[in-house]
Amino acid sequence: MRLFLDAHITGKRIATALRTAGHDVRAADEERELDDVDDAPLFAIARAEDRILVTSNVKDFMPILREWAEAETSHAGCIFISSNIRHEHFGMIIAGIKHALTETSDQQDWTDRVHWLSR
Repeated sequence: MRLFLDAHITGKRIATALRTAGHDVRAADEERELDDVDDAPLFAIARAEDRILVTSNVKDFMPILREWAEAETSHAGCIFISSNIRHEHFGMIIAGIKHALTETSDQQDWTDRVHWLSR
């Protein structure tokens, strides 16, 4: 699967584990040119590259999702990591993402899909 990790998701731990599992992962925190890019353009990059966005930044990305839905603009999918999962719980986050990708294993089936990862 093709994924794009928002800057709030560590590429060093999570992207590496997902790549090892065979996924094609871009991580915003691994690309210095993305350091000051706002959320809407990051989501647009994920969409343009047909990548599922993975983020814990619900507060900023939920309004973008609503705006895109109202404009009938598709996206490649989104996995929200709930605030009840702490950022340092890497194993739980990795296992949850892998499980979601196993449940919906066709990239195209993620189009406009939103998945909530929580405890």
